[in-house]
Amino acid sequence: RLFNCCRTKDVSKFFVDQHTISFNWCATQLTFFSMFITNEIFLLSAMAYDRYVAICNPLLYTVIMSQRLCQLLVAISYLYSVILSLLTTIKIFVLPFCGYNVIRHFYCDSLPLISLPCSDTHEIKLIILIFAAFTLVSSILIVLGSYMLILLAILRMHSAEGRHKAFSTCGSHLTVVAIFYGTLFFMYVQPKSEDSSDTDRMASLFYTLVIPMLNP
Repeated sequence: RLFNCCRTKDVSKFFVDQHTISFNWCATQLTFFSMFITNEIFLLSAMAYDRYVAICNPLLYTVIMSQRLCQLLVAISYLYSVILSLLTTIKIFVLPFCGYNVIRHFYCDSLPLISLPCSDTHEIKLIILIFAAFTLVSSILIVLGSYMLILLAILRMHSAEGRHKAFSTCGSHLTVVAIFYGTLFFMYVQPKSEDSSDTDRMASLFYTLVIPMLNP
């Protein structure tokens, strides 16, 4: 069984001539994509907490942010990401696909895929909505809470050098967070229309290739 990638005005034609992908490879691609994008969200949250400790508790930084804690944060991020990606992928690919399966994207993403099954997709849409909302809201709360405390700490600093050092510590991370979350909200929160598919593909290319290169 094969899926065909959409050929009209998409970025895939710049990279490959082959526009088909097998059923199993599509499932594999979706699994790894979902795992890494979810893991990226939680690692950015962990990095925000790391910045908070570095600026607000510099003398206790090595004690609080020990190697064991860092390993634990990474392990929890990957464990949650693997469970979530396997759950959504299995739920999507146990559904019956019929007809001419054209994915209106240049890779196997969950939103284009759930429009293809010829059975009810209400359950998988609800699962994706619940987990996406939990993942985004929890990570955003951690990031916002960390940076609010960082901002208060910076405002209490008397030296310009101290403020500059604090801003330079957070600058690269803030840039990645702003671009990453902005692109995700643009992709998945905006109202969908017939003309939005090309824009979605360009935006997804941006956060799958450009943002990882900016990641500190």
